[in-house]
Amino acid sequence: MMKEITFEKKVDQYVAKAKDDLATLSDDSIAGLSRIYEEWEDTAKKTAAGMNKKVGYGLKRYNAKVQDVANKVPGGFGKKVARYPWVTISMSLAIGLLVGGLFKFARQSVE
Repeated sequence: MMKEITFEKKVDQYVAKAKDDLATLSDDSIAGLSRIYEEWEDTAKKTAAGMNKKVGYGLKRYNAKVQDVANKVPGGFGKKVARYPWVTISMSLAIGLLVGGLFKFARQSVE
């Protein structure tokens, strides 16, 4: 009977140790995953910040070129573009659709 109690105690000790080991393992895994996630998050933030700078720089250059072209058009077109940007965008879209339609029609005619 004494051996049964000792055996039961040992089994209980092993089960408790196994639970502790599993808890430690899961904590270590979660901590490792958190660290990896934080590294990815930092990398993503740095990449996004770099892309924002590049896009902002590209847009500034584009706007400067468009404004330069608009200033060269006679009749104060540059001032009107600066004053009514939504009209300019609408006109640009309409011209783009017209040119796209012409190219599409020309492609179908050749085939």
